Amino acid sequence: MSKGAGENESISGRPKTLDEAKAWMLGRLAKRIHPMNSLPVDEGEVWINGVPGLDGESWGGYWEQIGLSIREQAEQASRSNDEALACRLYQKASGAFFMGRFPCPNHPAKQRCAQHERETYVLAGQVGKHPIERIVLPFNGSADEGKEVVALLRRPEGIRTPPIVLMWGGVDAYKEQMTAASDAFLENGVATLAMDNAGTGESPVRGVPDAERQFLTVIDWISQQSDFKGSRVGCLGRSFGGYWATKLAHLIPDRLAGVVNWGGGVHYMFQPEWVEASRYPDSYLMELVETRSMMLGAGNDREYVEYFKRLSLLDQGLLDGPCAPMLLVNGKDDKQCPVSDIALLLEHGDPKTVRMFPGGHMGITPQTLPIIVEWLSRQVSGRGVK
Repeated sequence: MSKGAGENESISGRPKTLDEAKAWMLGRLAKRIHPMNSLPVDEGEVWINGVPGLDGESWGGYWEQIGLSIREQAEQASRSNDEALACRLYQKASGAFFMGRFPCPNHPAKQRCAQHERETYVLAGQVGKHPIERIVLPFNGSADEGKEVVALLRRPEGIRTPPIVLMWGGVDAYKEQMTAASDAFLENGVATLAMDNAGTGESPVRGVPDAERQFLTVIDWISQQSDFKGSRVGCLGRSFGGYWATKLAHLIPDRLAGVVNWGGGVHYMFQPEWVEASRYPDSYLMELVETRSMMLGAGNDREYVEYFKRLSLLDQGLLDGPCAPMLLVNGKDDKQCPVSDIALLLEHGDPKTVRMFPGGHMGITPQTLPIIVEWLSRQVSGRGVK
């Protein structure tokens, strides 16, 4: 299977077969691209080749057993007081559990992996250079919504009152997948607070039109803390999460030092024509519609299309108002989110900064994340220019 790694990356318009999915995963493993950057290169190839099926039971159960075996090794290392080894093994187990719940926990086996992932990720983050602090905030939602927002805080060493960036992922990358971005900000002296995108992970809300309530809850909490620099924070929304970053930039421009929309839509992405055309993009492994439906709270295809359409920021009348300083980033050939949404943002409201990269969704290159981190670090440190 490794010989043909990546050869089926161009498959679109239908679900991938098991062999095609394995080739897709192997190609991304070699390039260290999400979601395969969660696995070790050496063992990852063996694990991928051993995947028995793409259905929830086969997929979730397979990765769960790999993760449980590694976590048992981590627990043994912890009992032996070998913290460094325990941390590495917990991280490896967390990556396996992430694959088990990917792209969304829509089966009991995947749901178990999601819970394992949350627990194991925090265990891995208890030691090391920038320990993880799990923050739980009360959330005043409706009767059918959750009652708390969970976020993971990390602070840079030796800086008493650092600036801070609030970050979240898309429909399949949860707060546990924000590690690389968090590491990069921490090296720049910026604290990070990672949370789940609306309708994903431990989010208390679905991706409803007013789901910004969960982000505002966290931003309010940050503003009340005395150990962060300044009253304005930075926001990084990755993939679908870029939508909510853009909305916040227009809703509370005076409270945000800078906002990055990294691959998210604002209007055209939510139109029925694009929804239909993007059901099976070559850049996605499997179950994109199921994953988006779970995020939206849609129970059937009609609701899927309708719930998407109501998210349009153009139709909500927000785009012509003032907005916080924004950096818009994507790949020029994105088939999950139309790049025409970036052009639309440039035609409305305050000026924005744009950086387009080669390739598909999110424009993943070796330069992409460093450029994002440098721009947003300047903004939250007071060195940026609107």
